[in-house]
Amino acid sequence: MKNITLALDEETYRKARIAAARRDASVSSLVKKYLQTLAATEAPNEKPAPELDSLLAEIANRHPNFSCQDNLSREALYESRR
Repeated sequence: MKNITLALDEETYRKARIAAARRDASVSSLVKKYLQTLAATEAPNEKPAPELDSLLAEIANRHPNFSCQDNLSREALYESRR
């Protein structure tokens, strides 16, 4: 099993924790379930379904400050928390 590190702004993380608590789950388990669903619905080298594109656009609209471009090392991520 692989571990990943995800950086979120405080407000998004707070809302995610609330959503997870309402489902009697952890944020980690919600992310895992989402990624498993994503991986199961796409065949390798297949164009994503249009509904996935609209879902990703909706997520981007809801969280305009979210960026996957900042690929920080684990050390840099933890250093930024200090």
